[in-house]
Amino acid sequence: REQARLKGAVVEEDTERWQKEPGFAGLERVGGVDLSYIKGDDTGACASLVVLSYPALEVLYEDCRMVAVSAPYVAGFLAFREVPFLVEAVQRLQQEEPRLKPQVRRISLGSLLAGFGVACHLGVLTDLPCIGVAKNLLQVDGLVRDELHREQIRSLQREGDMFPLTGASGRVLGMVSCEDSNNSSKPLYVSVGHRVCLETAVCLVKSCCRYRIPEPIRQVQKQRAEAGGG
Repeated sequence: REQARLKGAVVEEDTERWQKEPGFAGLERVGGVDLSYIKGDDTGACASLVVLSYPALEVLYEDCRMVAVSAPYVAGFLAFREVPFLVEAVQRLQQEEPRLKPQVRRISLGSLLAGFGVACHLGVLTDLPCIGVAKNLLQVDGLVRDELHREQIRSLQREGDMFPLTGASGRVLGMVSCEDSNNSSKPLYVSVGHRVCLETAVCLVKSCCRYRIPEPIRQVQKQRAEAGGG
């Protein structure tokens, strides 16, 4: 019931002035968050948050904490296990450096692509625009990594090439986007989290890619590795 209530609060449209301006003028800060587990331990995890300037993508703030995850894993309800630690990271930022509050976040997990994933959940709880970014296909609503999907991926030849992910329901759940022409066989899966439309989400992810992985997420992963997380 709680998941259904939160899902009903998701806004799949642009709500901010900067989202409608050319080049996202007015956007000054972007954030990235992630929670990853220590190898061989499904209860010890590293909750990470970074804030970068935009469009320079310079690190302004970092927060990394080792946490003990006690809630059990239940398929389809991962956010209830992980989001509380990410909300705590956001709250610490607001207390310590309120001027650095990001205007949008990227989460390295699915969002609408997962039905109702971490990006949606965190976006609703923090009331911030959120985008879901994944490296692998989440098999929901009839989506499968079959030969047709692999053929579509092979069609991505140039940076900027993309195709929509349409579920069995007929709903477009996200976009598969090539962000590195030298590695087009490993695209990104971009989906809406909260308070952003899919077109804006894709454009913003592209603008934050120095490499294949968007810089906010790449910096979160770098921070996690330095802290000894998974």
